[in-house]
Amino acid sequence: MLYIEKIEDGLKVFKALSSKLRIDIVKLLLENKEMNMNEIAKSLNITSGALTSHMKRLEESGIVRVNFLSENIGHGNQKICTIGIERILIDVDSEKITNRDNVYEVDIPIGHYTNYNVYPTCGISTKKNLIGEVDVPQYFAHKERMNADICWFTKGFIEYIIPNFVPTSKIIDQITVSMELSSEAPGVNSDWPSDISFHINDNLIGTWTSPGDFGDIRGIFTPDWWLPNWNQYGILKMLVINKRGTYIDGFKISDVNIEQFELDYKSLIRFKLMVADDADNIGGLTIFGKNFGNYNQDIKVRVSYCDP
Repeated sequence: MLYIEKIEDGLKVFKALSSKLRIDIVKLLLENKEMNMNEIAKSLNITSGALTSHMKRLEESGIVRVNFLSENIGHGNQKICTIGIERILIDVDSEKITNRDNVYEVDIPIGHYTNYNVYPTCGISTKKNLIGEVDVPQYFAHKERMNADICWFTKGFIEYIIPNFVPTSKIIDQITVSMELSSEAPGVNSDWPSDISFHINDNLIGTWTSPGDFGDIRGIFTPDWWLPNWNQYGILKMLVINKRGTYIDGFKISDVNIEQFELDYKSLIRFKLMVADDADNIGGLTIFGKNFGNYNQDIKVRVSYCDP
């Protein structure tokens, strides 16, 4: 998902989608999942040279990804094109939600969790190597886990503390969490739903069903040593809880609102991701951080605050 917080920040996206030909390119890729440059040019009845500038616009905006695929036989490399985002969310009037002067942002690395209870299949890894052995939950306590860039488990939970930098006497009126998530299947399986629930201070705020565990292509930032039949990338999700309720990618998922928690400058904020024992779809959870997946980020948190 691409989140455009300020309308002026979306200029590249708006320009990229201002051409009918570029819209046709996006539609082709949605229909075919991935195509090389020659296939796109042939389908649209244009030259490869004419296509190049249009693809550059789409790639710069993040709408399309272009990867080089080495060929063992033939003429070197070919450019493989895929859709880079599944949804665009534009906050046209975000000033109504928060005062930009009363906001702080923090990145929480994947391995900086404070509590966990996970079940196999499970594992944890840095960008260079696995931490311990796969399917052994005890390694989630390994000292090297602080450097982890990815973790996965079939059911259970993992919990982080959101740093509280709210000034004295202020209260929290919105928390936004951006993270790349997928299910956790044995191997990979794009059709493997999982009900992933989100909690603040042990209170359920909402649930999102991940459609699968994706391994059709290598993640843009996934290391070369990572096995091709392991989790490759996820979906970037934006979770927001404010005075009106809880939202995923702009869609309301519950009426639980921020005021129910009475969070102020003294509050401990514990954020938990869980696949519960009684979930309809127990399909696991994978959390992608920097150096894995399609988005070069850890768990990004934005907290806004105001006067009581």
